[in-house]
Amino acid sequence: MSTVANVERKIRRVEGFRVRVLHLHGADVRGDRMGLPQYTYHRAAENDITVENWKATRFRPSYPGFEVDVVDRRGNSVQGNMKLSTVRETYH
Repeated sequence: MSTVANVERKIRRVEGFRVRVLHLHGADVRGDRMGLPQYTYHRAAENDITVENWKATRFRPSYPGFEVDVVDRRGNSVQGNMKLSTVRETYH
């Protein structure tokens, strides 16, 4: 089992963008919270899928009971209809 901070770092490393793990009501989950499973993906999701699709297919099935906020390089939340390629480009 991992901490929230470790899961967020692994997603950043694999997917190429930062996330914030949230409670279902929208509040941030503390980074030192234990008990989350490790992020199991080793390859980034396709560039042409949307943020919402990534959340629905990768994050939510792995972390039920939590929500996630995908953020750009400046730390701003991105909309669900944005393509992952666009999010990743903000980091370059």
